[in-house]
Amino acid sequence: MAKFRSNKSNFLRVKCTDCGNQQIVFDHAASNVKCIICGKTLVRSQGGKSQIRAQIIEVLD
Repeated sequence: MAKFRSNKSNFLRVKCTDCGNQQIVFDHAASNVKCIICGKTLVRSQGGKSQIRAQIIEVLD
């Protein structure tokens, strides 16, 4: 029986704490992600699991 590796990365729906805009981001982002409305950094890349600097609304499957 084949063993499957579990996926430990997720897409997240986050809410910008400055303007309230909601965006979908990847929690292992390769680069910083900014809010498309106000420009605040929502996700900061750290070479692995990213630092989320916004309110997490939902973890998407």
